Amino acid sequence: MTSIDTSVHASPAEATPYRWRWAALFVILAAEVMDLLDAMVTNIASPAIRAELGGSAAVIQWLGAAYTLSMAVGLLTGGRLGDIFGRKRMFVIGAVGFTAGSLLCGLAQGPETLIAARVVQGLFGAVMIPQGLGMIKEMFPPKEMQKAFGLFGPIMGLSTVAGPILAGWLVDADFFGTGWRMIFLINLPLGLAAVLAGMRYLPESRSPHPLKLDVPGVFLASLAGVLIIYPLVQGREHDWPAWSFLMIGAAVVVFALFGWFQGRKSRNGGDPLVVPSLFRKRAFTGGLVTGIVFFSGMVGFSLVFNLYVQIGLGYSTLKAGLSMMPWSIGLVIGFICSQPLQKFGRKLLQGGALLMALGVIGIIVTLNIAGVGVTPWQLTPALLLTGVGMGLLMAPFFDIVLAGVEPHETGSASGSLTAVQQLGSAFGVALLGTLFFGMLGTNVAAASDDVTPRLRADLAAVQVTGPAQDRLVEGLRACGHDRAVAKDQAEAPASCVRLEADARAAAASPQAGQAVGKALETAGTTAAKEGFSQAMKAILWVVDGMLLLTFLVAFLLPRHAREGDAAGH
Repeated sequence: MTSIDTSVHASPAEATPYRWRWAALFVILAAEVMDLLDAMVTNIASPAIRAELGGSAAVIQWLGAAYTLSMAVGLLTGGRLGDIFGRKRMFVIGAVGFTAGSLLCGLAQGPETLIAARVVQGLFGAVMIPQGLGMIKEMFPPKEMQKAFGLFGPIMGLSTVAGPILAGWLVDADFFGTGWRMIFLINLPLGLAAVLAGMRYLPESRSPHPLKLDVPGVFLASLAGVLIIYPLVQGREHDWPAWSFLMIGAAVVVFALFGWFQGRKSRNGGDPLVVPSLFRKRAFTGGLVTGIVFFSGMVGFSLVFNLYVQIGLGYSTLKAGLSMMPWSIGLVIGFICSQPLQKFGRKLLQGGALLMALGVIGIIVTLNIAGVGVTPWQLTPALLLTGVGMGLLMAPFFDIVLAGVEPHETGSASGSLTAVQQLGSAFGVALLGTLFFGMLGTNVAAASDDVTPRLRADLAAVQVTGPAQDRLVEGLRACGHDRAVAKDQAEAPASCVRLEADARAAAASPQAGQAVGKALETAGTTAAKEGFSQAMKAILWVVDGMLLLTFLVAFLLPRHAREGDAAGH
């Protein structure tokens, strides 16, 4: 995350390259894989986690947002800790803390404990991850640098493909009765191996001219992030009270205060988290906006899609993970195809955004044609196309944004962009998750009206007519709505309890009671699936709008990345 002056180390590296550099690179890549997987796994496992631990819909959003928000905050200063105290030391400390956080996640007995453990994971991950870049630049001679950085793409691509499948398999396999806990407990041997291998193979490394820590800056950035994410997640559950809007307004004020403080610190000769001159560059500010919009849309979509197929359509955790595989494969294909197309620069990025938008429309069309019986195979073409577009967009993004940045600003700019990527992820989970859950009740109730004619016919067939039939029809609508918006899924809403009582009262015989129960169950299941599908399609239109906005905002970016700068990031 921090800029390293490779010219200082070039000659010694060429003369005597670090002996264990390839083993050290493997350790660094292993840490990247752990971080990437843990950012993704709760999207797959969240329905299973909530089913066991309980809690409101906000728990599902916080499982992802707590990790990415704490990661975003930590990344702003994680690289500097390595520059000051030594990169090997901070890597090992980060790996130990990340592993401990994983253990706390695996042992959590309540949603609040699990969310707190996710914060621990994110903070220590932000200490661990940035150290790799500086060590790679010091370990490898210039002729091997490109090859070392070139390994990141395939490893990240493989993790993207395997992550959802691995998470789904671990939850479904239920090893030793651990269920969803194994997605975190599997980090224990991996983390321990990273710690031991890091102590053995990583070189001692620190910056000869480290920047000082900016603790007040970190506090202001953290406060601003919490002030905007918390009300987006919790506000819906409290019917959007005044404090939720006050917090969002306060977030804007704190962000402005953060900018003023960074400028003041720079003018006084200090070391701000973000070099203020960056905000005067159209490419950088455009890159921040583009990054927030794009990553918000993609990570938010990933969460909502998994909720839709698991809770709405009844897919198993493994089936849900496999359903996302075409997206992940498309992402890898897009990365590969982007390599000979880098000369198109910004046009490649914008083309990827439009291709993604087309893929998202393809998902909407598929859902309209296939209905609530949609299968993973039917979703495959549209998801594959969306993934290819995402790969084409992401491949040139960082280099294009950094094209307008001066060399002495690169460290601050790249660290800020990575933090914005994580902040955008947290924002997307909060925003799209809130929109999705907010629409469910209304959509399920509307879908209940659609199944009413069939329900009335089934009820009439067992001599349920008149006021009794009306009560059951209205009760099904109320029960579907209340169950969709229930804060505690383990507790049956009062309307559902009344519906069961009305069903028993309406049946003239035990045989009729079974028929009435079956009719209500069939109608309720169909209405729930249709309600989830309508909410999903509405979210997809929002995502499409965010992709079109990404396309438009990208005009702020330079046309091309700097020549010969690919290895520098």
